[in-house]
Parts: sequence; structure tokens; C-alpha cells
Amino acid sequence: MALLGVIRRWALREGISIRAISRRTGLSRNTIRKYLRSGAVEPRFKVPERSSGLDPFAGKLSLWLKAEAGKSRKQRRTVKQLHADLVALGYGGSYGRVAAFARAWKADRLREQQSSGRGTFVPLVFQPGEAFQFDWSEDWAMLDGERTKLQVAHVKLSHSRAFTIRAYPLQTHEMLFDAHYHAFRVLGGVPRRGIYDNMRTAVDRVGYGKERQVNARFLAISVQG
Repeated sequence: MALLGVIRRWALREGISIRAISRRTGLSRNTIRKYLRSGAVEPRFKVPERSSGLDPFAGKLSLWLKAEAGKSRKQRRTVKQLHADLVALGYGGSYGRVAAFARAWKADRLREQQSSGRGTFVPLVFQPGEAFQFDWSEDWAMLDGERTKLQVAHVKLSHSRAFTIRAYPLQTHEMLFDAHYHAFRVLGGVPRRGIYDNMRTAVDRVGYGKERQVNARFLAISVQG
């Protein structure tokens, strides 16, 4: 996979930490550091110095993702279903790691389509204050001597790429709204619109194409904002 360009953009242009890139791609941090230092055109997927539990299943997951991409939206397995199928095969890792691998695979596939002329590329250009992006990720921390899973809220301005990160125990509406409040307080204002993934605190149901059933609580706060 031609993933090095994505890794370099995340690390050098967007300032994303190596730990976060490791979580998104499923690669070890040492492997990512090696790719960034090497300046190679394309990473060679050797056995990472510190292996991930997903490594033995990466090939199968890539084949599944390729097969699902050729199906209609209603026929595709969700990432949660893919995670469950991997668990049935013996995978003992988290859903978050599988989701990160799937995001990286889709980003790489889009880049290949654009470079080969099979995809349509529309540059995303934003004016100052026009938009922000919000997403959740998972991470772990030692709290009171116990390894605890955290839900990490990421808010990034689409023009300047300035961002905030804030960790919570759960992905609830209260914590979603709190993350927005503190992000806008730190960033110094509220952009005109937000860009969200299909997270469960914002979208109750994903329909055909761009059809979405937006959560009532989320919509009420968005309208008031």
C-alpha cells in the first residue's frame, strides 16, 4: 500500500503524533518513525519491531475491505461486523484498531484512484472560520494505577489545521458537547459549520447515499449554536 504519503502528511503537515498515527494505521510506532526517517517513496511492510495483534490478520482484512468496496452500500459489512468476524478467527484486539486500519486502507485506495485517473479529486479549500472537523478516537492511560480506556475528542479547524484534543471516559452527548465548548474556547471562536463522521452521538441511522437521520439532541444543540 502507498501509505507513506498519508503518514508524512499526518506527521509533518498536520502535526499528528506518532502514537495517534500508529492507532490509525495499525503500524507500530517504531515502524512509523523508520518510514519518516527513511524518506522512501513507498513503505515496505516488514515485520514491525513491536508487533500489533492485528498484524497476522492484516492481509485478510485488506482482502475483505477490497471485496466490500465492490458491493453496494446496503450489502457491505460494517467495520463492526468485520471486527466481529476477525474475533471469530481468533483476533483479540480492539474495534478501534480495526477501524483505524480500515480508515487508512480507504484513504490509500482513494489516493491510488486519484493518481490513476479512476477517481474524481476535488481539492478541499476552506476559508478562515468556515469549518471545523470533529472525530473520536480511542487511547489508553494509567489512572490511579489502572490501565483505562479513554475516548479522545479531536476538534480541528479546516483552514489553519489548529486543533484541540480532550479525553473522556465515554462518548456521551454531555461529553461531546463539553468537548465542543472547550475546543471553541481555546480556539477563540465558533466556525460556521462542522464536519462529522457517522458517529453514534450525531447520527441515529445512515440511509442511502447521503441520507442521514440526525440525533435529536445533537441537532437541537447544533441549531442553537
